[in-house]
Amino acid sequence: MSRIDQLISELERSYRETQERMSDPSVYNDHREAADVGRRLKELEGPYKLSQEWRQAVDDLAAAKGDPELSTMSADLQLEVDRLEEALKLSLVKADPLDSKDVIIEVRQGVGGDEAALWAGNIFHMLTKYAERRGFKVEVLSSSPSEGGGFKEVTFGIKGEGAFSVFKYEGGTHRVQRVPETESQGRIHTSTATVAVMPEAEEVEVVIDEKELRIDVYRATGPGGQGVNTTDSAVRITHIPTGVVVAMQDERSQMQNRDKAMRILRARLYEYERQRQQSALAAHRKAQIGTGERAEKIRTYNFPENRLTDHRIKLTVHRLEQILANGELEEFTDTIVSEERRRALEEDVA
Repeated sequence: MSRIDQLISELERSYRETQERMSDPSVYNDHREAADVGRRLKELEGPYKLSQEWRQAVDDLAAAKGDPELSTMSADLQLEVDRLEEALKLSLVKADPLDSKDVIIEVRQGVGGDEAALWAGNIFHMLTKYAERRGFKVEVLSSSPSEGGGFKEVTFGIKGEGAFSVFKYEGGTHRVQRVPETESQGRIHTSTATVAVMPEAEEVEVVIDEKELRIDVYRATGPGGQGVNTTDSAVRITHIPTGVVVAMQDERSQMQNRDKAMRILRARLYEYERQRQQSALAAHRKAQIGTGERAEKIRTYNFPENRLTDHRIKLTVHRLEQILANGELEEFTDTIVSEERRRALEEDVA
């Protein structure tokens, strides 16, 4: 049996077994298990459909080779068999177990002063528009607007099946080259914004000992330091073992601010541990797709040339303004996903 025949046999067996489990009353009555089995069945549906198309194409090719009148179609049918085989192998590359999770994203101004804050605002707008295009729900968790517009930093959550699989490739440094509105000489300035993308962690996934937290409360303030609240509603939580600090003041009640701060803290601690465990893998992949770390420059946005370049996949397009305005990032995400799967398949074969 060839490797592709073996892969398809295993896939078909897994698909049948998963369907049977979905019909099992004991699974159906366990909501958590039913959700896991349903998710697994959804993962298998695409590869299973490709496997059936591959089988049909192989049968058509065999029939064409055996019929003199159809022999001229053999070359085209062989190409179709090869295409489906490649697509099937790529579809079977093991998915990141975090891909289905919701995400929390932090956008911060980088180098460039007020222009960097404006740029952080542009990146925030682009990513939220992209989320809407994908049918996800966006929730702003905290923000620190700059006096000249834009954001010093903004943190927001994106909810929806597969959110992490889409937005994990946005982590890193986004560099812009443009002429600021305040630039009288028409000189091009370079500014940056950094993006951190974290899978949102459930309470059961990150157990936080209250004894390891220092919680400070204080009065919320607005841009420029003016008071906006007469009660101690703002909350700052410090996780003592790691030194991770989360401050929240956007809500009017202390309890709401505390709940949001804990969500962000859980996500940061989850990401902290994930990065620690995967440090060896990250070092290996750094020369490939990239690690997504904030220090890593992932894209350059050049306004004078209406150009956007993704340095990880060497992809350049010349429709920068509409991508920023409408969040049209699908081409970049799809290309990176395909490239990552192809490399994972090569490593698996090796």
